[in-house]
Amino acid sequence: MSARKLPVNKFPKQGRATFRLPFTTVDVVIFSVLEDALCILLVRRPSGDAEPYPGKWALPGGFVNVDVDITLEACATRKLAEKTGVSTSYLEQLGSWGGADRDPRGWSATHVYFALIPAEHIQLERGANAADVSWFDVDKFVNETDLAFDHSSILATAVERLRSKVEYTSLPAFLVPEPFSLPQLQRVYEIVLGRSIDKSGFRTRMLAADFLVEDVYLDGTSNRPAMGYRLRDRSMPVLFPRNLGR
Repeated sequence: MSARKLPVNKFPKQGRATFRLPFTTVDVVIFSVLEDALCILLVRRPSGDAEPYPGKWALPGGFVNVDVDITLEACATRKLAEKTGVSTSYLEQLGSWGGADRDPRGWSATHVYFALIPAEHIQLERGANAADVSWFDVDKFVNETDLAFDHSSILATAVERLRSKVEYTSLPAFLVPEPFSLPQLQRVYEIVLGRSIDKSGFRTRMLAADFLVEDVYLDGTSNRPAMGYRLRDRSMPVLFPRNLGR
């Protein structure tokens, strides 16, 4: 059996040997909470025989442009804006996936980030080789739809990573529009985790972690104003000394 020939970009020389370069991309798993559900933002790939996985839903992303992307994170930020019109203050590297079979155009490697955004008041914009862009309920979508490339596997990994980190970090606060009340924040924790949390224990944990700053009073659910909060630092989540109790 003859070896399969893969597309060649350039041939960097190292001594007497030459090496084919893989295609290098960045993809972003974008989470938010909408209508009491953890949601994922996806783009529909364009149709056409020349397109890999035409018409299928995929994670937003694309090729690294060495002329403009000084880092992988810069590429992720650029691709978010180009394909969805979305920006985010929180990006975390999830991992890297690569192989000869993940992209029919040739050997490719993708570096994946996940992002957290409050989706309220965000206007999605379709663009840059995306036929459509939309939010999907993670729990209804992740096991029922085959995404383009290996994005189904990447999405499953991202969901597992997010839910495990929520147990001991302040990550869900990046999913809530500011200012927010503690009951609103607790509800987002519960949506992401898929279970209820003790109210008094949650309040104690959040205030003791000292990552919230009092802002303005908000309308409460019992005709009483509730204190609204903002994040003290939006650059990174706070780690709790132990997991949230059940």
